[in-house]
Amino acid sequence: MSGTFKRLAWVLGGLVAAIAVASIQSGTDAANLTKAGAYCIALVGLSFLTGWSGQISIGNSGFMLVGGYSAAFWTLHHPGEPVAISMIVAIAVSAFVGLIIGMPATRLRGPYLAGMTLAFAVALPYVPQSFAVSTLGGSQGLTITPLSAPQWFFNLFDTNNTLPVVINSRFTAMVSVVIAALVLWLMSNLFTSKTGRAMRLVRDNDVAAELVGLHLGRTRAQAFVLTAALSGLAGALLVMVSGTASPSTYEFGFTFSIALLTLMVLGGIGSLSGAIIAALLGVYSLQITTWITDHTGLGPDSWVSAKLPNLAPNMENILFGILLIVTMIFAPRGIVGLATGLRQKLISVTRR
Repeated sequence: MSGTFKRLAWVLGGLVAAIAVASIQSGTDAANLTKAGAYCIALVGLSFLTGWSGQISIGNSGFMLVGGYSAAFWTLHHPGEPVAISMIVAIAVSAFVGLIIGMPATRLRGPYLAGMTLAFAVALPYVPQSFAVSTLGGSQGLTITPLSAPQWFFNLFDTNNTLPVVINSRFTAMVSVVIAALVLWLMSNLFTSKTGRAMRLVRDNDVAAELVGLHLGRTRAQAFVLTAALSGLAGALLVMVSGTASPSTYEFGFTFSIALLTLMVLGGIGSLSGAIIAALLGVYSLQITTWITDHTGLGPDSWVSAKLPNLAPNMENILFGILLIVTMIFAPRGIVGLATGLRQKLISVTRR
């Protein structure tokens, strides 16, 4: 079996498992799975840019905003068209913005590149507010009819008088994981393609890349276009599910760009499985921190909170910071790298 079909088999297996899980989840859990799919798409793009191209971006939340607003704007002005059209428009517009950002970015490296993308992420949420309310909705944003399950889906899953909102959440979760699976399969093929090998060569050795005829600026700009397109798709997916594109959306703010970088490091830079793990960590981080605070006496009603009242509300950020530090010290390749190393050690021990 060729590598392409092996990767397809792995992705299809994971997709079937994810759909099976989504079909029995509650409304809240299905909504979390929907977000996890969108986060995974954005993390795959960022992981490709950083792990395979060697560039850093703190502006992916800005690309998500561009994609979300593009999808909402197109939907408002073209009612009745398939959701897929709105997402394709979001991908195209986000890729174009990524090209605009990527062209000057090819001349920047390290902290200068990070600073430029940082400015992009900080400034972009204010752009929609400068337009008239009739254009981009001002500070309130754009409101559209959210994605809803078709009647055949209700007939298929309404077996025990399940609430319609739960069935709809399951439908959006399935749509999200299907799109994420398609992206994972396409990116897994790209990683092993000629383009992926060119990205790695540019990352590892600029001189060698030029000697074999690669155009450094074009190759790096392609990475920015790709990560922008995937981030725009993720933003469009979130908007189509929620029905709102607003500057105040968490995923469109600068804070989320930092969260994406943190999650990428925790999961494993340049790894598709790391992107999946990181997406699940990002979505379920609140539940994880709540469990930890409940079982360690650091909850809102604990003596620690009485002495340090600002500790409990910020426990999620504190724990993520600690986890990031520990990961960088003991597992610099992230959770996936740690698991791979342990598996190799286990194999070597069993062969003795």
